[in-house]
Amino acid sequence: MTRKAIAELEARRLVLQDELDAKKDGAERNRMGQFATPTGLAVDLLRYAKAQLVKSEKVRFIDPAIGTGSFYSALLDVFPKTRIGAAVGYEIDPHYGVPAAELWCDTGLHIRLEDFTEAEAPEDGEKFDLLICNPPYVRHHHITNGDKQRLRLRAQDACGVEFNGLAGLYCYFLGLSHVWMRDGGLAGWLIPSEFMDVNYGVSVKRYLLEKVTLLHIHRFDPNDVQFGDALVSSSIVWFRKAPPPVGHEVRFTYGGSLQRPKLDRLVSVETLRRDPKWTHYPMKESYEATDAPVLGDFFHIKRGLATGNNGYFILSVEEIERRGLPMEAFKPILPSPRYLPDDEVKADKKGNPILERRLFLLDPPWTEEKIREHYPKLWAYLKEGEAQGIPEGYLCRHRKRWYAQENRPPTPFLCTYIGRSDKRNGRPFRFILNNSQATAANVYLMLYPKSPIERALQDSTELKRRVWELLNEIRPKTMIGEGRVYGGGLHKLEPRELGNVPAKFLLDLLPNTSLPRRVTQLEFFAEA
Repeated sequence: MTRKAIAELEARRLVLQDELDAKKDGAERNRMGQFATPTGLAVDLLRYAKAQLVKSEKVRFIDPAIGTGSFYSALLDVFPKTRIGAAVGYEIDPHYGVPAAELWCDTGLHIRLEDFTEAEAPEDGEKFDLLICNPPYVRHHHITNGDKQRLRLRAQDACGVEFNGLAGLYCYFLGLSHVWMRDGGLAGWLIPSEFMDVNYGVSVKRYLLEKVTLLHIHRFDPNDVQFGDALVSSSIVWFRKAPPPVGHEVRFTYGGSLQRPKLDRLVSVETLRRDPKWTHYPMKESYEATDAPVLGDFFHIKRGLATGNNGYFILSVEEIERRGLPMEAFKPILPSPRYLPDDEVKADKKGNPILERRLFLLDPPWTEEKIREHYPKLWAYLKEGEAQGIPEGYLCRHRKRWYAQENRPPTPFLCTYIGRSDKRNGRPFRFILNNSQATAANVYLMLYPKSPIERALQDSTELKRRVWELLNEIRPKTMIGEGRVYGGGLHKLEPRELGNVPAKFLLDLLPNTSLPRRVTQLEFFAEA
């Protein structure tokens, strides 16, 4: 096949991709994790792969989630036809798979219209030398419990690692593919970078460090979004199906392109086993365990409450009055951070926030029988909610009373959960001093003081303010380093990640505080 013919097929594939994407609902594509790989990136991966393979050998190629065939197109562009011994692709969705099979029918590609996670691995003589894949980015809550159990068992049987129940579908693709590769085979995976930091990623990292030889992880600059319709930061993970040699070092690169990164560093496997956050590399040279205090030593950190339907459960004071609902059924709740002009929330005599946007959370303490008998207007409002199907939502149907909220008492200290760096001071996160009795929704992290800081704060208003001031003096770089980042420079902090932020300043403020022992990444591996 001539280069001109390959270029024409790729041009046809791009047109086909756009047409097929346009015919599919965006929400469905997001649920199924269907995000196409840009041509330039696909070609970069295949060029890199070609440089890693023995030049004289023929290549048996597989893509377990082929879509319209961007990686196969790049394979044809980069490898001489004489070097391609076989090419196989799996595609679960016929919307993409059938047109792709027609497009590539005369080129030697065999597209199998079935679910790769249910397919049987080939015999030894039919296994693959080169696996390149951009697997579906489907989050764990979109995987049914029965399917999740099947995936966990099959992946463990395939690669010897038990994956965490919070793992996304791409993690199972990684584990299942192990038995499809021949010994010494090369794999390149285009996957979200979050596995390097999150708790469920421990099992993925165990696979990469113990079952294969991890060669190279390239992480893209999150400000350079690889997929316009997928708000994730991406990484390319390369490994060989072979046990890691003694003293092995992994290449970490960042920014730029796979072939020409901005940063480049070798990191030992032993260092990676100890460090729970791989996104420290290549910026950081090594990992040093420390017993220095962190915020989690001083605070119980919890995500704000999830209502199940903010539009129904959170009402303005004007709406409550218009409907004649009893205020005893409500508690104050802070609005979204964008409606907080200042980082300090003041309160009136009743403990309600003094804000232009005054919101209240429906959380009646009464049974339905009492509401029906004593509060007819509230009863009518609950009936409206039932007519809208709100009690059938995931959170509501798992509550003892569908309209009762989880327990999140007010706390003086909150931190915004997600954000981009502002132009004024570079902070993606804000610490809020809450002087009111308002609770907060899950756009905030709530910091509940532990003893002895809790006792100290009860006796000193000035100490509370000083703690808040010191929290806001934490360098943005320090906060960002503990969190995770998504495409377009969107930063996020989970409770445990905020708890890992260094906090020696609080120990200086409260020198008698004793610190608990913390679990290390190495112990996580030992428990797995």
